[in-house]
Amino acid sequence: MRIKMLLGLSAVMLLAGCSTANQLSSAGQQVKFTDEKPSSQCQALGTVTGAQSNWLSGTSGDGSSMRGAANDLRNKAAALGGNTIYGANSPTQNIFSSFAPLDSKMVGQVYKCP
Repeated sequence: MRIKMLLGLSAVMLLAGCSTANQLSSAGQQVKFTDEKPSSQCQALGTVTGAQSNWLSGTSGDGSSMRGAANDLRNKAAALGGNTIYGANSPTQNIFSSFAPLDSKMVGQVYKCP
């Protein structure tokens, strides 16, 4: 009985690790990235971090991992009422993250522009 429960739990954890990236919400689809500093007509709303968990999936360096982090960032920006993300970047990773990629992150400044 315990072995069956342990095998079932292992299967659930394995499938969770293979889950797809963060999905982009309809509001998040309206948020755009820019490398140009927004004009003075835009209102700064703050800095936001988007993340995609890689635990168990081991997607280090996989484009879908960063896409998931970008989707999370856009969704969070939309939740703040923003429509523009300026200066998005990925924080530097340390040597440990090369061996055990726990998550991918993307940080950007959120603005609401007319």
